[in-house]
Amino acid sequence: MADVQETRHQWRVPRGIVALKAAGAVLCAALAITGDGWLLFLAGVAALGFAVLAGRDLVAPVRLAAGEDGLVVSGLGGRERISWNDVDRIRVNTNRRYGLTTELLEIDAGEQIHLFSRFDLGEPVVAVAEALMRLRP
Repeated sequence: MADVQETRHQWRVPRGIVALKAAGAVLCAALAITGDGWLLFLAGVAALGFAVLAGRDLVAPVRLAAGEDGLVVSGLGGRERISWNDVDRIRVNTNRRYGLTTELLEIDAGEQIHLFSRFDLGEPVVAVAEALMRLRP
């Protein structure tokens, strides 16, 4: 069992990102309290959204784990184990719009596609994709 733990890699949401989401929830809640009408409604919805995202990051901080036996993907819906045999493709999807470049790690596992950004993984997605390719048998 010690050998499996040594080859297991984990990627988690950075604490700074969780703190930003929590701060956004507090700021929007403060706006909701001081506002009226539409400001109350919109700031309340934004506060709730930020709180849900921060809560998800606290409940499931490790988004992706990989080892010789396969992958473990975590989120609000729980954890899902994916065997390497079920992984059809691992790639980095790069989009350029409005002067911004967005990279997403795409893991195609049959009928499911899992997408991760660097804010989910705490590392550049290209480095994570390369690590997954090295681990994949």
